[in-house]
Amino acid sequence: MEANTRSTGRLPAAFLTPGSSSFMDFLGAHSPDLLPGNRPLPPAGVIEAPHGTTIVAASFPGGVVLAGDRRATMGNVIAQRDIEKVFPADEYSAVGIAGTAGLAVEMVKLFQLELEHFEKVEGVQLSLEGKANRLSTMIRGNLGMAMQGLAVVPLFAGWDVDRQKGRIFSYDVTGGRSEEHGFAATGSGSVFARGSLKKLFRENLTESQTTTLVVQALYDAADDDSATGGPDLARRIYPIVTVITDEGFRKLTEAQCSEIVRAIHDRRLEEPDGPRAALL
Repeated sequence: MEANTRSTGRLPAAFLTPGSSSFMDFLGAHSPDLLPGNRPLPPAGVIEAPHGTTIVAASFPGGVVLAGDRRATMGNVIAQRDIEKVFPADEYSAVGIAGTAGLAVEMVKLFQLELEHFEKVEGVQLSLEGKANRLSTMIRGNLGMAMQGLAVVPLFAGWDVDRQKGRIFSYDVTGGRSEEHGFAATGSGSVFARGSLKKLFRENLTESQTTTLVVQALYDAADDDSATGGPDLARRIYPIVTVITDEGFRKLTEAQCSEIVRAIHDRRLEEPDGPRAALL
């Protein structure tokens, strides 16, 4: 919605009328056509669009790690090799996207606006539980598109300021929300990533060990799922790895990710059948 201030020098009444602390409610009241769920549905049938996978998350005593591979596919074609799938939602939370890439990125931007709008109106941050619920509502609003094959299934993680712990939430295409304990994965490679996480996860891992764990899980998923992109040392394309603690959201640098990837790669060369002590 644009604010035409050239003629009168004043904002439209919509911007000056008290209302809900939800940006989605505001948009639905004044420009409902801009909401993704209210757009005309495409003709029936499967639509070829870039899809992103795979997203993994794991918690440790001081926070939570959320990571994603960099590949987007369109059918049997690699549409993009270096797509970003993990984004900060606000200071203490992040969201990783799996599914239709274009819709997913748009949903993330709307989610970021939703949280920022709430904080400006109410003067406080929404609780982590509240953030997870708001994202659930947005996914449910995309159900029409999902039924046409344009699904978005994110993974949400953050630091719960009230409970002083990292928490992970997964979703289905209808907006159903589940809290995951310890670790989680979503996307086409999630079955293989979850198997790797299940094998290596421990409750007392350090932050460094947890970042290695999620990269190892993405590496394992790429071994068996063609839609998941493994670390590409030749092109210097590494997974996006983020850490959320009581100090807030932090994204690992390319150099830090490169160090983790090379350590895993070297260990695999030493042990071709698979590393037996990847976190040691």
